[in-house]
Amino acid sequence: MTKLGEERNMNMQDKQLQKNLGAAAALSTVVGMVIGGGVFFKPQAVYELTGGEPGLGMIAWVIAGIMTITAGLTAAEVSAAIPKTGGMMVYIEEIYGEKLGFLTGWMQSVLFFPATIAAISVMFGQQSAILLGNENLVIPMTVGVILLVGGLNTLGSKTSGAIQTISTVCKLIPLVLIMVFGFISGSGNNSITTPLVGEGISATSVIGQLLVAILFAYDGWINVGTLAGEMKDPGKDLPKAIIGGLSLVMAVYVVINLAYLWVLPASELAKYASPASAVATEIFGPIGGKIITMGILISVFGCINGYLLTGPRIIYTLGQQKTLPEFLGKLNKYDVPANATMVMASLSALYALSGQFNLLSDLSMFAIWSFYVLTFVGVIKMRKTMPNLHRPYKVPFYPVIPLIAIAGGLFVVINQLLFAGPKNTMMSLGGVVVTLIGLPIYNYMMKKNQKEKDIKRVA
Repeated sequence: MTKLGEERNMNMQDKQLQKNLGAAAALSTVVGMVIGGGVFFKPQAVYELTGGEPGLGMIAWVIAGIMTITAGLTAAEVSAAIPKTGGMMVYIEEIYGEKLGFLTGWMQSVLFFPATIAAISVMFGQQSAILLGNENLVIPMTVGVILLVGGLNTLGSKTSGAIQTISTVCKLIPLVLIMVFGFISGSGNNSITTPLVGEGISATSVIGQLLVAILFAYDGWINVGTLAGEMKDPGKDLPKAIIGGLSLVMAVYVVINLAYLWVLPASELAKYASPASAVATEIFGPIGGKIITMGILISVFGCINGYLLTGPRIIYTLGQQKTLPEFLGKLNKYDVPANATMVMASLSALYALSGQFNLLSDLSMFAIWSFYVLTFVGVIKMRKTMPNLHRPYKVPFYPVIPLIAIAGGLFVVINQLLFAGPKNTMMSLGGVVVTLIGLPIYNYMMKKNQKEKDIKRVA
């Protein structure tokens, strides 16, 4: 740990986050955050990209799952070795220095978390409005669910953890029903593995975009690391939560996508914003479809809760470090970062006004995977620079697994920046600009903090 890191850690002991979260809550947070909007809504983007054909889409779900598992296996070593509140931001600060650590937290605070929360909430709003039969409710429901969940997350980590556990259990109901009755009621006559793509579409040209779309459905696994400071035994429980949760998620994703295709062909799934609801309606009829949609909304609610449980801890840590205004680093009477939570909820609601699910989700993926790669590289760097660091967990098959994770991450980032078309390139460059805006903010706050120290020294 850097000297400044030790200093900050001591300063943050005045009022500590409570260690209330165990392995079950951490694992349910991983599953709850990963299985949310993506599995229910992203098949539409997947099969639209493939031209309404299933082959490459199914392959991409498997490839993305393998990428995510290698990423989880790799990042878990860092998470367990540096079990402090702040997650990836803290890992990168310890490995590469304070400035890059701040940029990580800044990107997560103003780009990744708000864009992700907004994207998921947009689908919540759209599906709620359809369920209620009133399109005018889309924006009120979208913004309303963000502010409601934000408010609930100011009532204490036990409350947030309870919501996460309950919603995780509830979300398994529509998943199980679709998987079981999909195979029972579906014709099974639809193609699943061929053709790879539709006419006029090159598999190599769309695979990168497919992975970006699907990785959104898998994302959320690393964010449980931000809860390390509130976990009873992070060194032991954190790797279990990440690896166990991801293995379960991958199995569920592959099976439910097979169930979708068992009921409806890929060309039909490409037409619906919520393919899961369309499949449920086909299986159970209009009323049954609406009941399943309600279950999906509960799942999405839990996903929003997971991000608003973990995301504000980044802002809180930056406030504690005084690299963002100090009021963001304060805890309320329930010992949770209420100010940071409501700031993130407000920013998410602002993003959500765009109403663009796929745009917001793709933007968040480009931003976060750029820093995931730095984390993966950091595992190798730490093995060399910190050989004596206590590691409760070590990535298996080192260095093969980290190298696979690095290669997969670089492919996603470079493809999105250079080869995914002008729209995606501009969007990605915009994400880079927003991230780099953090540099002058960091420099300003450092100068401000130094000036205050000088004044106190003179006094």
